[in-house]
This record gives sequence, structure tokens and C-alpha cells, in this order.
Amino acid sequence: MPSRREFARLFAAGGSAALFLHPAFADKTKPFVPSPVVNDGFWKTVREQFLMPPGVAVLNAANLCPSPAPVLEAMYRTTHELDREPSSSYRAGLLDVKEATRRKLADFLRASPDEIVITRNTSESNNLVSSGLDLKSGDEVVVFSDNHPSNKTAWLEKGKRFGYSMRTIDIVNPHPGADYYLEAAARQLGPRAKVLAFSHLTNTVGDLFPARELCRLAREREVLTLIDGAQSFGLLDVDLSDIQPDFYTGSAHKWPCGPKEAGVLYINKRSHSKIWPSIYSAFPGATGISKSFECFGQRDDGAMAAFGAAIDFQVKVGRKNIEDRARQIGQAFVQELGKISDVKLWTHVDPQRTGPVVTFRPGELKSEKLAQVLFEKEGVICAVRGGSDRPGIRFSPHFYNSHREVERVAAAIRRYMASGL
Repeated sequence: MPSRREFARLFAAGGSAALFLHPAFADKTKPFVPSPVVNDGFWKTVREQFLMPPGVAVLNAANLCPSPAPVLEAMYRTTHELDREPSSSYRAGLLDVKEATRRKLADFLRASPDEIVITRNTSESNNLVSSGLDLKSGDEVVVFSDNHPSNKTAWLEKGKRFGYSMRTIDIVNPHPGADYYLEAAARQLGPRAKVLAFSHLTNTVGDLFPARELCRLAREREVLTLIDGAQSFGLLDVDLSDIQPDFYTGSAHKWPCGPKEAGVLYINKRSHSKIWPSIYSAFPGATGISKSFECFGQRDDGAMAAFGAAIDFQVKVGRKNIEDRARQIGQAFVQELGKISDVKLWTHVDPQRTGPVVTFRPGELKSEKLAQVLFEKEGVICAVRGGSDRPGIRFSPHFYNSHREVERVAAAIRRYMASGL
């Protein structure tokens, strides 16, 4: 197996695709056949489909997930075939690949293919919504304060151009519960409100918001809803037929463990007439809203195939299995970190209020230095939150992580907290 240093070099140079070419991982191309019983053996088989060496704990799903072998193989195979034969006939066949991925995404989200637009990522999807709605002076957009810039700053800056204003629902830490945010939204959704935009699950401390109830409240007031699903797509068993937002967005490269620069924009059929395309070019989608909304020109055909393979992989593992496993690992981190003296947990301990995004302040230790030491000495890949808003270390484990990794990482944190860096 490559060393941690070599692993870091390969990963930085080309992500999972670069690692895929390493001879140590040649056996990852074997067909994935999970064991029928969901136990330690099942999750061992799942983990074996990923390229991370056994000593590396990837705890950064909220930012970037590695892809399993079937996704990498689909990416490589499609790109290889296209470069070998970039003929019109082969390229025409790749349009069918994109449409097959659209159907898989629709089934995955419990939607219709007519409601699915395949984009580059959540940021592009969010901006297609904020740029496509016909908002004007006097209108209001209501956002939650803890939002990604593509679902907060974008509204603010575009409001300066088009004249609408923005109202903010402040986030409280620790998470005060679903009723608090429903009541806060009800107060802010006045007669001039046209859009309610919020993150399903925050990337800061993993706060989970009552998406279905917020969407119902907005519908009752004839307000459109945009859910940033970057942290729920591929993690939670999202059912858009139940939640019923007007718009939902997500990225392939996070929790779905898919390719980079592939994403999804769901546009509810009832809202097709309320939004305008922002990009006009060639190669539109073949059905529904994608005919007018997905004219993006040449796409990465390998990514289109790999996106579909990522959905297939999740379905094979089991969506409920994935959500349950990720939540269990996240809660195990909450419990273990909560036992360490001087650790300040920003993530709520109640699993009903959070997802597996665990943020903590490591006492007086410098978070940047701790993260560096964790990677170099312990093989732990995590994120750092700077600034004054709940700063510290962020762990975001996924279904490929294990309870043994939780114990090992928690022991390392405890050791560095006691001895220093």
C-alpha cells in the first residue's frame, strides 16, 4: 500500500482518479457484491470498494467524498472510449447516458425526470434559481443566517441589482428545536415574501431543519422554497414527493461519493412557469424542464456516467443503511468527544436535531495545527473552521467510516489535549 505521504500526493494531484491508477488498488475493479446481512462484514465489503488505505480516516464528507471503484471505473471507461473514438455516433450515444442518469436521479429523489436538471454542483444550481426568478423592487427573500454563500450571498448581491430585499432568520446554537424555526419563519414570511431559502442540513455544525414543515408553511403563504441539499443529498433518504419544495439542489462530489463538477437541480412541476433559464447554449436535456434549462453546451460525459454509477452504488448499499450508518458514526463521535475535558462541542447531542457533521473547539489547542498533526501523524482528513463563528475542527464521517476509526481518532484527540502538540 502507498504511504500516507504518497497517498496525500496522489490525492492532491488528481483525487481518487489518480489513486485508481496505483497498482495497489487494481483489485478494486472487482464487482461489488455486498453481504446480505448488514453487519461488520457488510460494511467491510463496502469500505473495500474505496481507495483509502486502511490507516487513513477520511472525515470530510461535508466537503469532498472519495468515490468508490464503480464510479471511478465508469468515469475512466467513458472518458477513455470518447478519447479513443470522438465520433458523432459515439457522442450521440452519450446523450442517452445523461438521460439514464436523469432517470436514476429522479427515482433517487422520488421525483419525475421532467423535474430534474443536471448541473455542475449545488452552487450552480442555487444560482440558477436566484438568477431565474422574476423578483422586483418591494419583494422579499427570507433566508436562514447559516447558509452557504450560494444560497445567501447570492441573494443579497442580486437584490442590490434587482431591488428586492432580504430578511434573515438567525440561527441559534445549540439547535433549539424544529418548533423554534417554524415559528421564526412564520414571523418573517410577511405579505411581501416571495422566497424562503435554507440549508436542509448545515455544513457548519450539522443543524437539521424541518424541511417538510417549512415548505408546507411557505406554500400556505404562496412563497417559493429553495432547499440547499448539499449536505442531505446522498446522506439522508430524501423524499421530495413528501417534502414538496419548489427547488432542491445537491452536489455529486459530497455525500453521494460521485464525480466532481456534477450536481442536481430539482424544479417542482408546479414551478416550471415561474423560473427563467439563465444559460442558453447547445445540447439541452431531452425531457421536461431540462429542454429549456439544461442548455449548457459540452458536458463532461465521463462525469455524467459516473454520476449515474454513484446513484447505483448508493442504491445497492441501501439508502436507509447509508443514512443509519453515517448517523451512528456521527453520534459516536459526539459521544466520545463529549467525554474529553475542555472540548467544546458546537454540534447538538440530540440526533433528531443534527446529522453527522460534528464540530468542536479543542480547548486551547490551535485548530489548524491540530488538523495538520492529525493528518500527518494519524492519517485523519478533516476540516478546520476559522473565524469567530463556532470555530474549531469539523469531522463529517460517512458510511465508509467505522467505529474503530472513531475510537482511534478520539484517543488521539484525548492524547493531544493532554500533552499538547
